[in-house]
Amino acid sequence: MLELELFLSAFAVLFVIIDPPGCAPIFATLTKGTSRKHQVEMAFKSVFIAAVILSCFAYAGEFVFAKLGISLDSLRIAGGIMLFIIGLNMVFEKRTEKRKDRAEEVLETTEDPEDISVFPMGIPMIAGPGTMASLLILMGRADNWYQELTIMIALISVLVISLIAFLISGPLIKLIGETFTNILTRVLGVLLATLAAQFVLDGIRGALF
Repeated sequence: MLELELFLSAFAVLFVIIDPPGCAPIFATLTKGTSRKHQVEMAFKSVFIAAVILSCFAYAGEFVFAKLGISLDSLRIAGGIMLFIIGLNMVFEKRTEKRKDRAEEVLETTEDPEDISVFPMGIPMIAGPGTMASLLILMGRADNWYQELTIMIALISVLVISLIAFLISGPLIKLIGETFTNILTRVLGVLLATLAAQFVLDGIRGALF
């Protein structure tokens, strides 16, 4: 696989899973009424925490799974099924509803809800189970350090886009509108479901042959 193809594939998977356009409204809701300085701080901190967690998981995750006796093909199948469910939820708007419910729960149950960088933005909005599984599958398909670097660059690119989306979340939501956001979410959901099916097929092929 050419590095450009690998980059585009990794970028597409991670972009759909992390879903910056879907996270931006949640971030805007959680930081509504706070100062601009606080919003910028939360945006940078959320992305930084997620980047550290995902980077550690990308390089140590395979070691942990090996110690548990879990093969990469099993992970591909399980991860593919998990991502397929996420894709279906996106198509039927279930994922967005769950994210909004989680955000409202944080606001209602936390005495000091302003610091939302670790939970829920860092984990699980950005560095969620789907992102971790996808990243581990992608890293497992890399044949050398150059391809691993390509995947990490794709991850960084998506995180930078997420950061930009957070920083401009207020005006962005007003600009694109709820209708366009719903359409984009469903299109990304279909794409994710297709990619997830490919993960499952690769896992079955690797396990049988």
